[in-house]
Amino acid sequence: QVQLVESGGGSVQAGGSLRLSCAASGYIGRKYCMAWFRQAPGKEREGVAAICTAGRTTYYADSVKGRFTISQDNGKNTLALQMATLTPEDTAMYYCAHKPREGGALVGNYYNYWGQGTQVTVSS
Repeated sequence: QVQLVESGGGSVQAGGSLRLSCAASGYIGRKYCMAWFRQAPGKEREGVAAICTAGRTTYYADSVKGRFTISQDNGKNTLALQMATLTPEDTAMYYCAHKPREGGALVGNYYNYWGQGTQVTVSS
């Protein structure tokens, strides 16, 4: 069982930055992926960024490449998402997720554990 708690969401103007954090507790495993997903009202859930197996491999959605950076502090089981050059299209609820296997890093249906989410709102 893995518990995930997100923090760091908020409101920001377009062009600004935010940093999201996800604190994981429980046994996260030796081979796993942790990821950030987002969902805006009326839209499908989107995989934003993922990191698999001790931080060696990262994955990004095309929509955030070059603007978002995912990282993990292994010692503290903390996942972070640094978001820069935000646009109103980034407005969504952001969720942290974990799965005890690799593969399909940005496919939400593969993930077993989810946090409650943190809201990000970007105004123009």
